[in-house]
Amino acid sequence: MKRIIFMLAVLMLSIGFAAAQQKQAVISAKETSYDFGTIQEADGKVSHTFLIDNTGNGPLVITRVIASCGCTTPEWTKEPIAPGKSGEVKITYNPANRPGAFVKTISLYSNGKKGSFILTIKGKVVGK
Repeated sequence: MKRIIFMLAVLMLSIGFAAAQQKQAVISAKETSYDFGTIQEADGKVSHTFLIDNTGNGPLVITRVIASCGCTTPEWTKEPIAPGKSGEVKITYNPANRPGAFVKTISLYSNGKKGSFILTIKGKVVGK
């Protein structure tokens, strides 16, 4: 009986150790907010590229990127980002017919964080 209990304990510890050793991606960025400052509506669209880092030990996959409004268009690295490497998220804001201050959020969904990782852009549009 003691031998069976000992074997079960060893098996449970082995499973726990194997689960702890799984490779996990971790999403991060040195810059999570960007201020365009004052932009002219007549100059058209403006863009900024955020560098997204994988600080984990498994591949980071960005599954979707959602902007808070239709005036903001995201483009992102589709292939997995290796541990210790970086990918890009390019955000383009269209100021047409939107004079005044703006703050827009972009939500990144990945295997590197439960929930979303938030990026923010802001600025002020001067009308035509």
